[in-house]
Amino acid sequence: MSTKKSQEMKASTAAAKLDVYLPATPEEFQNSTVTRDELTELQRTPPQWLVDLRRNGPHPRGVVAARLRVSTSGLARAGITDPLTTDEISALIADPPEWLVQERATYEEVRREERRLESREADRRAAQAAKD
Repeated sequence: MSTKKSQEMKASTAAAKLDVYLPATPEEFQNSTVTRDELTELQRTPPQWLVDLRRNGPHPRGVVAARLRVSTSGLARAGITDPLTTDEISALIADPPEWLVQERATYEEVRREERRLESREADRRAAQAAKD
């Protein structure tokens, strides 16, 4: 009878699942593979480096976009290609440049349209179910 080997992932995949910027992680993390059990343990009881990285950054694009309430495409249009720290994000939020105001409006418009379409589809399904 064979023992089941835990599935492993690259450090880049684990960093993405942890919402951290891989080059900012400790070198031993960057140069290792992470099992699913290890990832679960990192999520459950994060080491100090992970706590600090999540709190202070630098943050990956997805996290930066979420904190600024814009899309990653909006960041690209604004020329924001590098990871940002929490302080840099806070400075942008405190005194939003014109691109941020515009991208937030665009992002909210897209989200509003997505919600409208989802609602319309749900109504269509309900009407179809009532007909059946």
